[in-house]
Amino acid sequence: MNLALTLLAAAERHGEGEALVDGDARLNYAALHSRAAARASGLAELGLRRGDPLCVLLANRHEAVELYWATQWMGARFVPLNFRLSAAEVRYCVQDCGARLVVFEQASGEAAHACRADGVRLVDVDGGGNVDARFDELDGDAHPGELDLGDDEISLILYTSGTTGKPKGVPRSHRADRAGGESQVIHHGYRWGDRTLGVMPLYHTMGMHTMIAMGLIDGCFVAMPHWNAAAAITLVAQERLSSLYLAPTLFHDLLDALTDDADLSSVESIGYAGSPMSPALAARCVEAFDARVFFNHYGSTEYYTWAISREQATKPGCAGRPALNTRLRLVRPDEDASPEDVVEPGEDGQVIADLRSDEAFNGYLNRPDADARAIREGWYYPGDIGRVDDDGDLWIVGRIDDMIISGGENIHPVEVEDVLTAHPQVREAAVIGVSDDRWGQRVVAFVVAESLDADALDRHCRESPDLAAFKRPREYRFIDELPKSPTGKLLRRELRKDMDE
Repeated sequence: MNLALTLLAAAERHGEGEALVDGDARLNYAALHSRAAARASGLAELGLRRGDPLCVLLANRHEAVELYWATQWMGARFVPLNFRLSAAEVRYCVQDCGARLVVFEQASGEAAHACRADGVRLVDVDGGGNVDARFDELDGDAHPGELDLGDDEISLILYTSGTTGKPKGVPRSHRADRAGGESQVIHHGYRWGDRTLGVMPLYHTMGMHTMIAMGLIDGCFVAMPHWNAAAAITLVAQERLSSLYLAPTLFHDLLDALTDDADLSSVESIGYAGSPMSPALAARCVEAFDARVFFNHYGSTEYYTWAISREQATKPGCAGRPALNTRLRLVRPDEDASPEDVVEPGEDGQVIADLRSDEAFNGYLNRPDADARAIREGWYYPGDIGRVDDDGDLWIVGRIDDMIISGGENIHPVEVEDVLTAHPQVREAAVIGVSDDRWGQRVVAFVVAESLDADALDRHCRESPDLAAFKRPREYRFIDELPKSPTGKLLRRELRKDMDE
């Protein structure tokens, strides 16, 4: 089933059910379907056709959700871009996907207007001038819908963060995104009519599949354009939100903002993705929420769900077992490792995934070089290093390019960071390897903490039974905050830059 039919089915099944909330804007499924068809008609008048990309530079606001479903309804491709990107980065993505139409808001206006030199038409959501149309003009007779669209056709193009070069376009089919939504419903423990906080950006796979999942269960996507922990706590109570799926950083913020009278009683499912959650933070989540499900969702933009663990209360940070659409293997952590080079039980290895999955992509957009690096004999190689414990559960211990080799020994940043964050005064920590004449690399820790000095923290590491002496940091740097992407991923490259300066 394609996603146009998915929207139609939701409207027919439960048209009166609330689908979307954004401040004073409230739409049920019947209204969302009508809006999508009307917006699709307006986009068609601007020249958008079946199979064409629509680039969207918007925060998580109701207009972005309406445009997503409008593109699905008319068989176009939704291309959400990070509205914080520079003008040059936006222009690159627009050119790369071949878009001729860009929708933007005030915050992304400069980047959008940079695309006009390429003949791109612009739609302004906030009502500015010098554009081809305003969002409220995207209206007309209901578009009939491309209900015969094959579910193998492209529905969405997400761009990766570009941490190792230019952003890579990841085309995803209707089948892949619907399967990703279904997987999320099952593994996150959603129920009919659940209500979730829509704060993870729609240009990120967490935000996108949360929105799609709500459409499958007649659920409500409560949009939050910009993160604010206190406002999120208020929304949980006011909108009786039943699920929170956030980056660990956002859970940090939310728990720090809790007051004695905060009402989190409606929340039944909590979980995270994007980066590891420390045992200390997981313990705080268990204490704050009376949730029946607490999960770690391990996946990627290219292949949404890899593994799920619902055991975060007792095994924080564990990635768990392969998801329902997934086959995983651990192979040698070498560049030329084949899918048959499986490591012995208990050994560290690269995590690879079988691409014969409804959730998987078929290759990057216009990037055969990236395909050659990441796809091998029908398996996807993301560059993650993992190990399987005695229970058969997967743990992600780092990335190949993040591994520290000191004195000939392999040190994974995550295992050091878990020990550091176990100190009660440490809020967050990150470690990197820095060149060292004697050791090859030495471990350097960047720490966000209150009233703590290096000697006390080093004593904590020395006394920890969970950290071998050779793995402890040789240098501690105390900073106000760790550099992160808008989706909460740690940017180790920025820490390395600080060491080089």
